[in-house]
This record gives sequence, C-alpha cells and structure tokens, in this order.
Amino acid sequence: MAEISVIVPARNAAHTIERALGSVLEELTNIDCIVIDDGSTDATADRVLGMNDSRVRLITQVHAGVAAAANRAVQESVAPLIARMDADDVALPGRLTRQLQFLRQHDLDIVGGQVNIVDQDSNPVLSMARYQRWINSLTNHNQMAAYRFVETPIVNPTALVRHEVFELGYRDGPFPEDYDLWLRAFAAGFRFGILPEPVLDWVDGPTRLTRSDDRYSFAAFDRSRREHLLSGPLKDRGVVNLWGAGQTGKPWLRWLRDQQREIEFVVDISPGKIGKLIHGTPVISPEDLPGVSSSNTIPLLIAVGREGARELIEPVIQKAGYQIGNNAWFVA
Repeated sequence: MAEISVIVPARNAAHTIERALGSVLEELTNIDCIVIDDGSTDATADRVLGMNDSRVRLITQVHAGVAAAANRAVQESVAPLIARMDADDVALPGRLTRQLQFLRQHDLDIVGGQVNIVDQDSNPVLSMARYQRWINSLTNHNQMAAYRFVETPIVNPTALVRHEVFELGYRDGPFPEDYDLWLRAFAAGFRFGILPEPVLDWVDGPTRLTRSDDRYSFAAFDRSRREHLLSGPLKDRGVVNLWGAGQTGKPWLRWLRDQQREIEFVVDISPGKIGKLIHGTPVISPEDLPGVSSSNTIPLLIAVGREGARELIEPVIQKAGYQIGNNAWFVA
C-alpha cells in the first residue's frame, strides 16, 4: 500500500498537469497520485493518461467544484497520509520526503511548507510579496493557531496530512473551502507545523480560482474568519475589547456591536483619536491598556492592517498579560 496519496483536483489544466504531477512523481516510488478531472473541456484527461505511470489514477466526474473533487479524491485514497497538490503548481525537489520526516519528527497531524509565489513563467509575483513574507514567517503550531484569524495559516497545496484530518471534509459554500477546513482542524485539536523552507512554486495567474472566484475574495475570507471567531474564541463572550480605530478597526467595531457584544474601549496610537468616542466607544492609548487579571479576562481583538504593526503591538499586549492565541487575537 502506498504511504502517501497525492490528491490533485484538476479542471482544464492540460497545459500544466504533466509538470505538476511530474514534480511529485519524480521524488518517491511508494505513492499513488489521484487526479480528479472535474469536468474538463480540454485535454486534461488525455495528458494524464499519456503519462503512462502506474502510480497515477485518473477519475473523471461531471463538474462539481474543487471541494467536491478534493473530497472524492480523499474517498478514493487508501494511504495513511495525504498530500495536496494543485494542477498548476510545482513541487520543489524532495518536498514530500522532507515533509514526511518533519511530520514524524514532531508528531504532527498537518505539515505545510514555505512557498515561492511565481507567475506562469516562474518569475516572482511582486504584488504577492507581502503575503509571501507573512505566510513564510509562521513557524510552529502555536504561532499558526494564534494568527489563524488573520489569513489562512497554511497554503493548501503544500499540505501533507494524516488521513483523518481530511475526513473532516471540505465544505462547499460562499467561502474559501481550504481556510474553512484548516479552521475546523484547529478547533478539532489537530497539530499543525510548517517545514521552514520552500516546498512549492505556487503559481499565481489570472485564471487561478483564488483570482477569479468570489469564494476567495477578501469578503469571503472575512465571513469565514468571523463565523469561526463566533463559534470559537468569542463563543459565550459578551464583552470584547478592540485594538484599532482606523479603517481596518472601525468595521470590526461595528460588527462586534451588531453581534450584541459590549466593547469597553478601543486602543489606538493616534493622538487625535485618544480620549474621544468612536461609534460611542471610548478610545484609549496603549499605555492605558488594562492588564489581564482574575477580574479582567476580557478577550482582545487586534485589527490593524499596516505591515509591521503586529511586531510593535505584540510586546505591548504581552506586557499587559495577554497571550496571543489565548485571550488576544489578531484579525488583520
């Protein structure tokens, strides 16, 4: 039996599927690769069959979407470990071997890896440089859990996971199915990790679903993170405080109030806002942030989107006794 099943949902990927599959097949022999052709109208299936590799299984289905295709592949897999791969990405040499060793060494359930975000000609995508720096800066389970409400803490096609994680199933809806799965996996208690080196050339282009489908828009990610906040850290919490009274923070303040949460204060560094009211809520300076104590266990959401702000805010809230990922959550 194969040790790893590589699952690859594919739709109209005739120009990239052979390169994608070849990048993982050249590495290990004890794997099987399950390609779900999700109603392609091009030669995707022919290209897969033309590889003539016994480790590759092709399953065709009427177009049902990436979530359904990935779930179908999981159902067909028999290996104890499953690796995700997209039909237009390129695994870097030794990806699976390195991730497998890391998973075993640290007794993890889910292992991702750093990525190079490139265009179809393998050039760096400069517009994604900030996101690449952020996603590649996450190093361990605690950090990934603490920042999971900022953005997805793991790039989906880098994932190597134990079979039971994918048994949670991708859900289909008006939200990013991968982000939703990872948030549910955190809630279920699975252990995450990231190999601290690149494992994938993540190809970004205008036809990629993350660029062309509303399920991967900022609004869709925002709906997902808020849903999971309400069912997780904010469940049964009637009072929540907020850091951020700017363009990023104000919508969160309005949303919290709409969710019938009481907000005692908003923290901000702007002298022009400190001491005033924002939507009826007093604005205080970081120096006046109340410390965590037995009488003050109110969670804090931090909604500041400026790059570098988190590094400045972290020591302030930690000094006040907050623990990121426990009673303080970055949401931007």
